[in-house]
Amino acid sequence: MNLVIGGMGFLGSEIVRQLLERGEKVRAFCRRQPAEPSHAEIVLGDLSDRQSLCNACRGVETVYHTASLPSISVHWKPFYETNIVGTQNVLDACRENGVRRLVYTSSASVTFNCQPQKGVDESAPYPDRWLAHYPHSKAIAEKMILDAVSSNHQNSNVPFLACTLRPHLIIGHRDRHLFPRLFMRAKQGRLFRVGDGSNLIDIIFVENAALAHIQAANALTDSSSPVNGNTYYISQGKPVNCWNWINEILTIKGLPNVQRSISLKFAWKLGWILEGWYKLLRLSGEPLMTRFLAAQLAQTHYLNISKAKKDFGYEPKLSYEDGMELLKQNL
Repeated sequence: MNLVIGGMGFLGSEIVRQLLERGEKVRAFCRRQPAEPSHAEIVLGDLSDRQSLCNACRGVETVYHTASLPSISVHWKPFYETNIVGTQNVLDACRENGVRRLVYTSSASVTFNCQPQKGVDESAPYPDRWLAHYPHSKAIAEKMILDAVSSNHQNSNVPFLACTLRPHLIIGHRDRHLFPRLFMRAKQGRLFRVGDGSNLIDIIFVENAALAHIQAANALTDSSSPVNGNTYYISQGKPVNCWNWINEILTIKGLPNVQRSISLKFAWKLGWILEGWYKLLRLSGEPLMTRFLAAQLAQTHYLNISKAKKDFGYEPKLSYEDGMELLKQNL
């Protein structure tokens, strides 16, 4: 039995779909009933509810933990409760039920230091300081997963196998996070290019991200597997020009290309001011700009995925051209 935590989310639902397509038994852990019927077994619960996670993990061999809070909010508590405490609850539930394998969805942003990154591999360190709560909380959760593998290896005869994957910018026509915000800002005239427009970034279609998770899980055969206790970048394997790609997406939706631009320096200062304003007044929601977002939009950052190819045979099955054609047909 496979358990997909966040099984009705963007990535989680694609993992569920691919597992079912392979004839596997799948249980989806989610906060509410899906809008459409699913062939997976549905278990309702929340990452904060340890008992519901324990119930969901009964009889499960493999867990895919894809649920998290992705946001540029300036308030730490929600990230701590969801991404850190929630992950600890997942680990506890796995231990109590003797779950054998865990694949955790981390993020490539955990090593983004707001400076250009060209073909970085997994040896890249965490930043010296964190400018956003999302990557900080994901890095802590990632380390918790890997520490659990090390601790189990030293103290138990029953192997607990786990790895973490770091996708960058998962996209697809069912996305309810990136594309809706992009389109809304474009329609409101609030979309500005940050920087000179030459920066390269990595993307990954959700179909490929889900495939990588399943391949990694299948490679977790025993404690000697190179995948066990390891972390991996995954992407399309070839970066795109950030702003050319954004314009391509806008064109698909029938929206005008980005016309106005601001410098990274100005966006950075604006982000600093807005972050302080939101913290001081305890405003909910997300600032229009943050320092971390400014750097993400202006700096080159793409990854080396050789390690994933070598250790569990990852290759992007859906090409960039075919993926963009799917978007044209479905956006």
